[in-house]
Amino acid sequence: MASPNDLQFQEFEEAAELLSADPGASTLSMSASNTATASTAAAATAAATAGEDVKLDLSEDEEGQEESSELLGGQKPAGGFWTFEYYQSFFNVDTVQVLDRVKGSVMPLPGRNFIKHHLRSNPDLYGPFWICVTLVFSVAISGNLSTFLSEMGNPAYHYRPQFHRVTIAAVVIFMYAWLVPIGLWGFLTWRQGAERQIGGYSFLETVCVYGYSLFIYIPTSVLWIIPFEWLRWTLILVAMVISGSVLVLTFWPVVRDDTKVMAVATVVTIVVLHTLLAIGCKMYFFQTAVHVPTVAPTTPQTHITMATKSH
Repeated sequence: MASPNDLQFQEFEEAAELLSADPGASTLSMSASNTATASTAAAATAAATAGEDVKLDLSEDEEGQEESSELLGGQKPAGGFWTFEYYQSFFNVDTVQVLDRVKGSVMPLPGRNFIKHHLRSNPDLYGPFWICVTLVFSVAISGNLSTFLSEMGNPAYHYRPQFHRVTIAAVVIFMYAWLVPIGLWGFLTWRQGAERQIGGYSFLETVCVYGYSLFIYIPTSVLWIIPFEWLRWTLILVAMVISGSVLVLTFWPVVRDDTKVMAVATVVTIVVLHTLLAIGCKMYFFQTAVHVPTVAPTTPQTHITMATKSH
């Protein structure tokens, strides 16, 4: 059997014979070609491996971007409405977020949409629920205290706790905080179907805006205890301007692309309903007692004249 060295020398001898026969011919070593082929295959394998690594890295980045977009989008878990997890997602906020939204509801700024700047596609029901509950008790208790203070100088007045005011306040406030957003959301959804350029918010976002807009009435209702009518009406005006501005600045960008009549009518309806709530609470829970002085009945004086006969 020939050794590798013999084969190598035989290859060189054949190449020498060919060169002597044809000096212009070129030779190619099998080992060199094998080496080049091997290096080319290795480079292709490395490139394919690198491509797979890059594709893997890109797929991982895409998955991370999808996860982050879902978090930023505030998508709720798709559980059944009968499960506890479904409702738990609506209360998934922390104290910092709630305080930021409360601050945004009492300090509305032109050009700052409450939903875009404070909710950030993550509406909640925690803040609106507790704001409504607190407002119910603040209005009812402050109304009772206001009545008691205004009747202190009346000796005929006997204080009786008016617990029915809590029920009335709860019905009015929760109906406003839920029924009005339902109607507005349904109207905007209908207009969005009729006019393609009309945008809209989700039902949860609409309820969230209305709930946080009522926060300003909590300190206002406490200050209504002060028995000065001019101060009460001034506080009502300030609260209505602040709270109404939150609603107008939020919903005007949605309805302004509609027809001019519809846009103006929608905003006016929002403001009127909000004003009726404030004035209704003031007139019912904070009535000013008017004392009418009672005059004691006097008996008319009768003059008796006696006639005497002369004898």
